Amino acid sequence: MKKTVLTTPSNDVPINWKRNLYVAWIGCFLTGVAFSLVMPFLPLYVELLGITSPEKLNLWSGIVFSITFLFSAIASPFWGGLADRKGRKIMLLRSALGMAIVMALMGLASNIWQFLVLRAILGLLGGFVPNANALIATQVPRNKSGWALGTLSTGSVTGALIGPLIGGLLADSFGLRLVFFITASILFLCFVMTLFYVQESFIPVQRKDMLHVRHVFFALKNPRLVLALFVTSMIIQIATGSIAPILTLYVRELAGSVQNLAFISGLIASVPGVAAMMSAPRLGRLGDRIGPERILIFMLIVSVLLIFPMALVQSPWQLGVLRFLLGAADGALLPAVQTLLIYNCSNQIAGRIFSYNQSFRDIGNVSGPLMGAVVSAHWGFRAVFIVTAGVVLFNAIYSWCIQRQRKRPRIPASDN
Repeated sequence: MKKTVLTTPSNDVPINWKRNLYVAWIGCFLTGVAFSLVMPFLPLYVELLGITSPEKLNLWSGIVFSITFLFSAIASPFWGGLADRKGRKIMLLRSALGMAIVMALMGLASNIWQFLVLRAILGLLGGFVPNANALIATQVPRNKSGWALGTLSTGSVTGALIGPLIGGLLADSFGLRLVFFITASILFLCFVMTLFYVQESFIPVQRKDMLHVRHVFFALKNPRLVLALFVTSMIIQIATGSIAPILTLYVRELAGSVQNLAFISGLIASVPGVAAMMSAPRLGRLGDRIGPERILIFMLIVSVLLIFPMALVQSPWQLGVLRFLLGAADGALLPAVQTLLIYNCSNQIAGRIFSYNQSFRDIGNVSGPLMGAVVSAHWGFRAVFIVTAGVVLFNAIYSWCIQRQRKRPRIPASDN
């Protein structure tokens, strides 16, 4: 059986991109597990650090959750530029090892301020997933980009699904602090795997030879489209995050007095991830055949048609079915965005383009829950779904208008 390799333009060293994809998938999976392990008990850990007032506990829990994404949005462009100069593999190693050390220090935190600073540093040192996307996107043949990036996206999704369950069990069995040390060990394992098994043929670029930030967008094939894709990434995260703060309360409103509210809410929260994990590779492969731009617009419209009826449901199972279908549609969105990004930029600036996209995603992660909380406080839970559907509809129309103005770049044939 012929070994699948890709030779980079910089030299003649063959790269087994399929092995890189599988190793990167495991790395994204472990990173997803590591981050989500601590999420179920984050407010409990804040309480353990001395914040006992209910009002202050809610405030501090929100702050320590959001600050990681905020600092990640600030740091991502810097790491993306460094990736384009030094290579993507070294950025994966830097991220995995840095996060492992910070997670271990979190387990030793003695007050809320230490924990807050460490959560901020975690955001500064993050970036494993976007750098993995950039690495694979620049190595995989263009006519397989949708499938490869769709497959890669299931790694972090799967890890994020499994992590809360494992984290809750570990916290109940061994205490809260130990989970941070286990998380650090998982991230260190990710570092070791990346060190020994990820291949990259990369010639470092001198700082003087790098394009200045203001010239990066001039080097793009379609700057307006790329900016529209950044906005789409942000709105995808806003749509996901806006529902998160009110989901359990909305389920309680629909179900009434039930003893297994936590289980029902957790199940409804998880089903979109399961659906996305199932649909992403298949829809990515479909996008390779018919074009990722068509997949993107169609699935944005489908998302609108699924989010709006969530405001009208009368039972939890109706909400669960709609969220499962929404997850299947969402499984195509981010891979389609990433595929279009790599179609419209060169390998020399791919690290920065993917990092800018990550910054927009992080902004969405911060602003989405805030939007959901504000809308629900003023107009109720059902209004959150209506407003979210309106935001996604705007994005679908805006993206369609931008794409009408462009000619899709020709995908070069590949022998792999």
